[in-house]
Amino acid sequence: MTRPSRLSERFLLPARLAACLLAGGVVMACPASMPEARAQTAAALSLAPADRGWVQRVQAYLNGITTLEAQFQQLAPDGKRTTGTAWLSRPGRMRFEYDKPSPLLLVANHGQVVFNDSQLGQTTTIPLDKTPLGLLLRPDLQLSGDVTVTGFTHANGLVQVTLARTASPGDGSLTLVFHDNPLALRSWSVVDAQGQETRVDLFNVRLGGGPQPDSLFDTDIGDQ
Repeated sequence: MTRPSRLSERFLLPARLAACLLAGGVVMACPASMPEARAQTAAALSLAPADRGWVQRVQAYLNGITTLEAQFQQLAPDGKRTTGTAWLSRPGRMRFEYDKPSPLLLVANHGQVVFNDSQLGQTTTIPLDKTPLGLLLRPDLQLSGDVTVTGFTHANGLVQVTLARTASPGDGSLTLVFHDNPLALRSWSVVDAQGQETRVDLFNVRLGGGPQPDSLFDTDIGDQ
């Protein structure tokens, strides 16, 4: 199992690996961007009272998720589309299983995100708490403090909230899109430190369907 440097996370790994990591909110900043990222903090958006109410609803909705299962379609920065199934089990666990012929699998558990490319025989591990999407897997997500709301819109039946780590906004951002009535997660987009965006749309979302098998989140995925 390899443990990449920040440089290898974005630039030395294969393009399909980088796209998968972006989908899971895993890609981080490269060293060249780090001094600028660390020198600033995320600028909080000034929200109207009604908008603050929506942000609170989003926070409550996310904290109310125990388990999630959904089909997904991923749109990578190069325009390539892939599909698969996603599972989330809060706190701390997720799995992105790509449909064949894709060789990709991503699993988060025990504070780590493990990515496997079975075609290349390559496994990569990254700390979960260094990833944007890892925010959703916290046991008590607060959209304040070390997380800053940097963008918000509510129009045409959709609520869109953009989040960044307060201390390191240059590392990238996570934008969550919800249907507003009833409030339901529809998609997310991850933008990395180089401005590359990957979008994941969710379909047939099932929430709270009971405990998910521990085997789904087994991080020993080299042979799966």
